[in-house]
Amino acid sequence: MKLNHLDITFEQFANEMAQLRNKKHFDYLVTIIGEDFGEEGLGCVYILENSDTYERTSVKTIARKVDDSYLIPSVCKLWKSANLLEREVFDFLGIKFLGHPDMRRLYLRSDFQGWPLRKDFKAAEGYTLEDDEEPDYGMEYSLDKDGRLVEKRNLLFTDDDFVVNIGPQHPSTHGVLRLQTLLDGEVIRKIYPHLGYIHRGIEKMCESYTYPQTLALTDRMDYLSAMMNRHALVGVIEEAMGVELSDRIKYVRTIMDELQRLDSHLLYIGCCAQDLGALTAFLYSMRDREHVLNVMEETTGGRLIQNYYRIGGLQEDIDPNFVKNVKALCNYMKPMFKEYMDVFGNNIITKKRFVGVGMLSKEDAISYGVTGASGRASDWKNDVRKHHPYDMYDKVEWQEVTATSCDSYSRYLNRIEEMKQSISIIEQLIDNIPAGDFYIKQKPIIKVPEGQWYFSCEGSRGEIGVYLDSKGDKSPYRLKFRPMGLNHVAAMDEMLRGEKIADLITVGAALDFVIPDIDR
Repeated sequence: MKLNHLDITFEQFANEMAQLRNKKHFDYLVTIIGEDFGEEGLGCVYILENSDTYERTSVKTIARKVDDSYLIPSVCKLWKSANLLEREVFDFLGIKFLGHPDMRRLYLRSDFQGWPLRKDFKAAEGYTLEDDEEPDYGMEYSLDKDGRLVEKRNLLFTDDDFVVNIGPQHPSTHGVLRLQTLLDGEVIRKIYPHLGYIHRGIEKMCESYTYPQTLALTDRMDYLSAMMNRHALVGVIEEAMGVELSDRIKYVRTIMDELQRLDSHLLYIGCCAQDLGALTAFLYSMRDREHVLNVMEETTGGRLIQNYYRIGGLQEDIDPNFVKNVKALCNYMKPMFKEYMDVFGNNIITKKRFVGVGMLSKEDAISYGVTGASGRASDWKNDVRKHHPYDMYDKVEWQEVTATSCDSYSRYLNRIEEMKQSISIIEQLIDNIPAGDFYIKQKPIIKVPEGQWYFSCEGSRGEIGVYLDSKGDKSPYRLKFRPMGLNHVAAMDEMLRGEKIADLITVGAALDFVIPDIDR
């Protein structure tokens, strides 16, 4: 969607945002984009959604400068997801959010010098091999009655607290995620996530890349949602440029997205089992995932990194055997869902570890922005394919899978049911792929008109969105990815308070996050 921001001044910001949240029911904070607006100064764009009507709006505010600090009132008391989203903005732009209880860097080292997403940032030469001395407190900022900045230190834990690090080298954190966990015996009191161990600065890199060059980075963010990641990026560029795609392109993209969803969900159900110590179910799911990858590979040439979508269509047309092999895959997969449930899903140990564990209410799922099958397990209908349809999703019959149990077991079952829906979508399209161009030719140098846009897709783990600010050049002025997994990690603290330490592993497994997607 093209963004026409509601501009709010610093003085009115806190009141107006509360009105949007409480009176107009914009209860889903999609993302916060921190940006250096040049002569305007530093500021943020907030994308909001009403979870009842699915109406979206965007808000823009410019930070007030007090001495050498840039300040914006925090909204973390209105939307719980803002806690980490504001820390991300602080990390990269140095904007301090008044009233936020824990203003620490989120991705970069605490001793990192400078703010990388400011346009005047100059990277220092060399790097350090010294340990990062992490503070044991978070900073809270406020303004006194004279308008002066006041700092307050909030201790994260005391010397008497028992702290265990889960990760960053732990197989069940699914990558280099570190969860600093405060325990009372075996009971979890608090979780502080530490991110950025695989941070690569993708958003910063995109500012110096041409639009076609940026595409190579998306598959590597969430390698199990590569098609949807790139779909979101080419989608926002194509919308901004006004590119009209052929029906053939839309059909093939929809089918490929659903094949990618099968690929990801199959690995998910196997990893859930493996995290609980059940290796057999992992082997079953990996066996069938190979069949999915074989079908995709014959057209894209890739298995993990697909590199298939491009601005204006597809890299190549589908393989001559694609239709036949996709139909054979669907026929093979349909009876397998019962097998997955027999081997693992209905196992008594699975139910003991998953049922009633990691509870997340519908209100908290919305407030934390936990989208995808994990959010729909809390009865929040948030499927982008249904409520903000793109390509062929509003032309086929399929059901949005939800549950009301709000626990880890529902998150697992939702993926099983979603795979059935993916098969149904594919079967409705595969015999009807129309003739036509697989690529709409573009100019050798692609330039996007001036303006701001946001486009999102339903990824394997939730909403993957891309914000684009263009100044009419061949490179984006600002490109911001809404990761699927950051909001999942943000919700873990509240989900796990009072649970046992062993439940942390199962809750993480059931939530389903991929670390390069979070860290970018």
